[in-house]
Amino acid sequence: MSIDRSQAAIYLTLALTLFNFIGTSAARVVLTLYALDLGAPASAVGVLGGLLFLFALLLSWPIGAAADRSGGRALLLLGSLLGVVSLVLPFFFRALPAFYLSAALNGLGLAFVHVTLQYLIGVLSKPEERARNFSNFSLAGAATNFLGPLLAGFSIDAFGHAWACLIAATQPAIAAALLLVWARLYPPGGSAAPRAAGPARPLIDRGVARMLVISGMVQLGYDLFQFYLPIYAHSIGLSASAIGSILATMAVAAFVVRMFLAYLVRRLPGRSLLVVVFAMGALGFALVPFSANAIVLALIAFLFGLGMGIGIPLTVILMFANSAEGRSGQTLGLRLTANNLTRVAGPIVFGAVGSAFGLSAVFWIVALILAAGGALSRGVRDATR
Repeated sequence: MSIDRSQAAIYLTLALTLFNFIGTSAARVVLTLYALDLGAPASAVGVLGGLLFLFALLLSWPIGAAADRSGGRALLLLGSLLGVVSLVLPFFFRALPAFYLSAALNGLGLAFVHVTLQYLIGVLSKPEERARNFSNFSLAGAATNFLGPLLAGFSIDAFGHAWACLIAATQPAIAAALLLVWARLYPPGGSAAPRAAGPARPLIDRGVARMLVISGMVQLGYDLFQFYLPIYAHSIGLSASAIGSILATMAVAAFVVRMFLAYLVRRLPGRSLLVVVFAMGALGFALVPFSANAIVLALIAFLFGLGMGIGIPLTVILMFANSAEGRSGQTLGLRLTANNLTRVAGPIVFGAVGSAFGLSAVFWIVALILAAGGALSRGVRDATR
């Protein structure tokens, strides 16, 4: 069965997602464990983690604007090559400053790759296929969260930290090779897929602003649940294996529900799905402080994953649908900027809340925020149908 050029470009984009994100997921594990193996303090490891997200926070918007102007070929190749360089560097320079540079370069490469891949999925997709393609994109991303750490762990155990860096570097290198061979599948500019004509709109109108807030709230809820659930579970005496199993149930639920995202978007308005996402997220947070059993917490985590698991890819779909003509890259870049700002500020703010009012207060306050997100979602301009 033959496939058209646009579908081949979608397949290439998904392959690039897989290889680049495996490299990034592996880099986080390898760099952290390598630094600890060399005697780096916990504070240094924290700096490494921050550097991995710094450029995604600062540059997602301008990278999105660049994608609108020039398409994705050069941006993706640059991001992939930065990923390679970032992982080759620690092999030759086994000192903490080199690791800082490596983390910064890896984060910069991720910023180029992440924004551009989302942009290409949107503009290359026919309107009726966009939800399915974004669903496949999110599934590929979810798979790399498993494959990347697995590659890193086995590589370290078999060959040591330095060689593990080189092994991880093969993943963005494969992505770069794919681009060198098949980059012509991508259009040179930012108009790969025509969109419905209409009056010109500013980059940030009411619909986009609402989606930026909603996207940030989804990211806040998803991240804080993963951050504070282990803290709560530890406080009630659960073992590390039990805590890991509880988080795994959430990941499984999120993966399963994303398989049905395209079907759900076809059957229900996006704003209605968002209301369900926030309702299940709020319920999950509200129930945690009343639970003192691993099985019960696992069920709550599964419920939370079923709801919030589609929240992130759904906000990408709705953000693209609400973007102004010819500015989808900038809009998606803005979304990632808002989300990364939330990822940086959320733990700091709610860490202070937990210190002042106790751990249970964190869960209940976030539950109220997510409930408010459900109310805000009712006014979303649903352009996906």
